[in-house]
Amino acid sequence: MKRAISTAVAASLALAAPAMAEMLDVEKDELTFGFIKLTDMAPLAVAYENGYFEDEGLFVTLEAQANWKVLLDGVIDGQLDGAHMLAGQPLAATIGFGTEAHIITPFSMDLNGNGITVSNEIWEKMKPHVAKMDDGRPQHPISAAALKPVVEEYAAEGKPFNMGMVFPVSTHNYELRYWLAAGGLHPGFYSAENITGQIGADVLLSVTPPPQMPATMEAGTIYGYCVGEPWNQQAVFKGIGVPVITDYELWKNNPEKVFGITAEFAEQYPNTTLAITKALIRAAIWLDENDNANRPEAVEILSRSEYVGADYEVIANSMTGTFEYEKGDKREVPDFNVFFRYNATYPFYSDAVWYLTQMRRWGQITEAKPDSWYDEVARSVYKPEIYLEAARLLVEEGLADEADFPWDSDGYKAPTPAADIIDGIPYDGKQPNAYLDSLPIGLKGAQKVVGNEVQG
Repeated sequence: MKRAISTAVAASLALAAPAMAEMLDVEKDELTFGFIKLTDMAPLAVAYENGYFEDEGLFVTLEAQANWKVLLDGVIDGQLDGAHMLAGQPLAATIGFGTEAHIITPFSMDLNGNGITVSNEIWEKMKPHVAKMDDGRPQHPISAAALKPVVEEYAAEGKPFNMGMVFPVSTHNYELRYWLAAGGLHPGFYSAENITGQIGADVLLSVTPPPQMPATMEAGTIYGYCVGEPWNQQAVFKGIGVPVITDYELWKNNPEKVFGITAEFAEQYPNTTLAITKALIRAAIWLDENDNANRPEAVEILSRSEYVGADYEVIANSMTGTFEYEKGDKREVPDFNVFFRYNATYPFYSDAVWYLTQMRRWGQITEAKPDSWYDEVARSVYKPEIYLEAARLLVEEGLADEADFPWDSDGYKAPTPAADIIDGIPYDGKQPNAYLDSLPIGLKGAQKVVGNEVQG
């Protein structure tokens, strides 16, 4: 899938480029990147299709991967040079939860972009517990408190309540757990001996690959799921389910995917790493510029079989600033997919710390850790210094606006206010243990899971 660039085109590009633009001397110019068929792989597709990789002297092949584990293994063993990753994957690998390897991220791929969908049958049972607006439509955001009586009904009948998420260290797992816990439902603990994540659970969560979510729910294996687009909107189009909440409503402008490479790759190929980051930043700018004016073109790219391969209309439903909950109930959600606004591409330490707190909250991190540990892990994985170096080069080349980057950041966002999170509990990345203590359901302090019990 590599595209050659003619000498004439190269010459015209060089003439058109600003005088100070100078191509980095990349150490490796042929690269293969992995991705999963989700809307938020868009920066990779756009960087490829718009020629941003080529502008940096990079000849890139993009390869869809079967699932998140295969993708991570491909990066670790060098079959892939980098990949669109779940934000939890570099962190979990670096601390040795699951596969152990030092993975870093110089680029955060997006904000928001996920939803929680339930089957039609479950939605009908939830509806009596959901507040209505004056026009009769459901009042959003919908709390998992509306699901609680349904789960209790199934428990009384001796039926387990199963829901799907995409991977144990996925944003989707943590978002689904967050939503359930905020509504008084326990999503279950992990322990060193039991990594099902179902210890003490009211709702049993299990892994289902994103494209298989709608069919798995339609078959009745799961009653709902948390996934990225277009697989929530697909359920609406197929008439098999109803998205009850977007992650924008769960936690406004929450971090989502990252671009991951091994620490060894970054050390061995520093200029290549910078060049990749430059191309991805340009793609993110293009995706959000002029109030999302380029989104229809992006949707056309993503709808192709080599990328996401879903119908144009399904992808457009969320990518162009709206979201359809029930058939015909389409609402404005301009920030459902954010690729550059709000410093979306800057790899904030506070984002990394949030993922680590959720790993600790549910027992994937089995022992208590001091606040300093969270900061150290965040700094070992998230690399804003690489990001800002790439951004500086783009500004010097006239390809980015200096005002669009947080040059003076200490790597931590201002605390997320209570009003921006569904349970009304604020989040401060500099105080992870105080944050864990403030959450009513989950491990805190020195607590640990032993057998089926929480001790400490």
